[in-house]
Amino acid sequence: MRFFSEIAENKVFAVTFFAWILSCVLKGLLECIKQKRLDITRFMGPGGMPSSHSTIVTALAAAVGIEMGFNNPVFAVCCVLALVVMYDASGIRRAAGQQAQMINAILEAWDEDDPIEKQIKLKELLGHTPLEVCAGALLGIVTAVISYAWWF
Repeated sequence: MRFFSEIAENKVFAVTFFAWILSCVLKGLLECIKQKRLDITRFMGPGGMPSSHSTIVTALAAAVGIEMGFNNPVFAVCCVLALVVMYDASGIRRAAGQQAQMINAILEAWDEDDPIEKQIKLKELLGHTPLEVCAGALLGIVTAVISYAWWF
């Protein structure tokens, strides 16, 4: 039971978790507005505006900086983690999604009557545009700053 009480008292975790929930809700609502229909999977799925991965890691870094100081080595580790995650989201995972789109288009245009091949469909929405990553990063930082200003 001590574990749960310590987690509940952890300000950095609380801010990071709140930022993640906020980004998922915003992503789902923005997708509903864009598509003009409710798709529950978009609240937690990969891709979309804002990047929840970017939101989480920047909220974590900002909260650690506020809590422990911006000259602390833990803050530096969190910043490096944030940069790696954001690079992965906008670079590697985005490229993998674009490749999946091309493979799906090739399979769709395939002339052979092979029903097994037609059933394979790769997930296309994997990464983020640089704008989605930046929006997520900004959301994470702003959430941490406001959370510490109002709640703690």
